[in-house]
Amino acid sequence: MELFPSDLDERVLLHNIADRLSTIADHLPLPDQASPDPALSEILDDEVRNLARLLGYLTGEHASRHRTASNYPDQATAAHRRVTLALAEAAEPTGAALAVLGSAVHHLASLSDLTHQRPTPARRQVITAVHQGLVDRIGESRTQLARAAKHLRATADTRTPPPTTMPVPPTASAAPSRRR
Repeated sequence: MELFPSDLDERVLLHNIADRLSTIADHLPLPDQASPDPALSEILDDEVRNLARLLGYLTGEHASRHRTASNYPDQATAAHRRVTLALAEAAEPTGAALAVLGSAVHHLASLSDLTHQRPTPARRQVITAVHQGLVDRIGESRTQLARAAKHLRATADTRTPPPTTMPVPPTASAAPSRRR
């Protein structure tokens, strides 16, 4: 039983997670597509669920790898530790993207509510401000997801150089003495 995956498996894992993050970002609407439409609610619902599952996977995978490395420290390589760290580092922007999408859902609900309220002179300004907040939150989420995906790909494409053996300089007692 192999406790640690091969470097190729590690690279594939990181690229797959990066691809999933990019797919979620691609499914989020662009600024001109953000409106109080029920279709946007469905998209946000789907992508929040996908992102929450992916965040759960990242944290679970990191925890599992961390336990394994702690239990078998002699078998954990620098590459495995680098991948474990990359998974943990990807959790931060992924969690931030999830939080920002939660805020986008709130903005969408507010926008929907505003469109059903009685028209007033200030309502249009409030609708514009809330709509901009919705657009900003979705854009920020896309940025966070792209950041996490980029980091995972960079880690996957970085090769750990093989350990080099440095020649050990002879000690004073081990060096032959020269007498003149």
